[in-house]
Amino acid sequence: MKKIQVLGVGCAKCKALAANAEAAARAVGGAQMEKVESLQEIMRFGVMITPALVVDGKVVSAGKVLTVDEISKFLE
Repeated sequence: MKKIQVLGVGCAKCKALAANAEAAARAVGGAQMEKVESLQEIMRFGVMITPALVVDGKVVSAGKVLTVDEISKFLE
């Protein structure tokens, strides 16, 4: 099972990425989704700009809102 983490403090782009990630997780079935809003946790990933997407512990995107299709590709 893939683990998706959305890193962001709650801005509009962070919320949009989280919504798209949730939709992608449902589409592939079985992916685990988590929102990370703590600045300390975000900094541990080395992310300097949010929103960011982490799949299985690896930062795959930062600073933009990926579409559901783009996120789904990381989950295949």
